[in-house]
Amino acid sequence: MFDDRTRRAEAQIGIGLRAPHVDELSATRPALDFLEVHAENYMDFGPAFTRLMYIRRDFMLSLHGVGLSLGSAEGLDRDHLGRFRDLIDRVQPFLVSEHLSWSVVDGAYLNDLLPLPYTEESLAIVTRNVAAAQDGLGRSLLVENPSRYLRFRDSRIPEAEFLAELVRRTGCGILCDVNNLYVNAHNVGEDPILYLETLPADAIGEIHLAGHARCDIDERTLLIDDHGAAICDEVWTLFGAALNRFGAVPSLIERDKNLPALADLVAEASIARSIHVLAA
Repeated sequence: MFDDRTRRAEAQIGIGLRAPHVDELSATRPALDFLEVHAENYMDFGPAFTRLMYIRRDFMLSLHGVGLSLGSAEGLDRDHLGRFRDLIDRVQPFLVSEHLSWSVVDGAYLNDLLPLPYTEESLAIVTRNVAAAQDGLGRSLLVENPSRYLRFRDSRIPEAEFLAELVRRTGCGILCDVNNLYVNAHNVGEDPILYLETLPADAIGEIHLAGHARCDIDERTLLIDDHGAAICDEVWTLFGAALNRFGAVPSLIERDKNLPALADLVAEASIARSIHVLAA
């Protein structure tokens, strides 16, 4: 189902590449198998891209998109898709991923990954867009399960079943974010173990791990997927359950806010590797 299985097997544990860590990563080459970058940060092929190609000599790369808007009823932005394809052709990543969400309407890009109602109509839209994205990119795509803070009244298909059917219709893979599963369990009462059991195991191409924030609103606590904290014990436990279900797929530590020292991220990666070894 996925491209370049040999490279995927070699890429066990990685972290998200962030600009403050680039020079130190190049100088120290810590015990990491791959780095993941947000594709849109490099589509201008400027200085950041030049540095990325330099660091690519030491680490495999994964591209994680945030702008395809796979849930947009108006379809994909062909110019954006073309820039994404150009970046893939130059970087040659071992994985490419995007989100089960939408963020574009009438040519306006919204600064968020917005949720979808899980209906037959939205499944048809996402199916069409994922198929078009894979055709345009010339490779398979991993689709990430989102964090959620509400339930749509009209959602009639459980999210895991929605993703499983998307895989069946398009041949895409799944990026399973276990922090999102934990956040959703708290926010909307979703059973994360049942969710893992519902996903097709052979479609899982990557796992994401991250921290989250707690926010008190109207006497209720929400968990916010802000990638701004260390990974909590409950998410580590859920990570182990995911590996037991899916096997030792590539796994990534995400951190976007409150960026710590590189050594702290490498330490979390070491924890992930120790859990990973048990599932190998």
